[in-house]
Amino acid sequence: MPYELRESAPTVDRFLELRDAAGMSARSREAVERGLPNSSYAVIVVDDAGETVGMARVVGDDGSVFHVCDMVVHPDHQGRGLGSRLMDAVMDWIDDTAPPNAYVNLLADVDGFYEQWGFERTAPASKGMYYRVEE
Repeated sequence: MPYELRESAPTVDRFLELRDAAGMSARSREAVERGLPNSSYAVIVVDDAGETVGMARVVGDDGSVFHVCDMVVHPDHQGRGLGSRLMDAVMDWIDDTAPPNAYVNLLADVDGFYEQWGFERTAPASKGMYYRVEE
């Protein structure tokens, strides 16, 4: 099945569907509607039927901090190298865009995947933390 990478954000509906299908934490429609247009970079994978089956984004201040997020491939399309293609596109963009000494981070939900692009665990030097705004 042929796939095409496109430098574009997914629709709000597809963003929510992909995260849900992959078992990722929920985001509110309002948050996604506000957040997607503020992406520094976004890339999607589209199948031959025109459906978005994967996505990845970069957010941050476009200078000193870049955060790779919302990296997901629909479970029906996993195991075909699409996640690697998405990360290759993200890292090509970062390499072309980020100034020297910029900090690029992500939350790694898959052991052993992101290391191939040079990512390293931060612990014990630092610990990842989060805070979620409740309704």
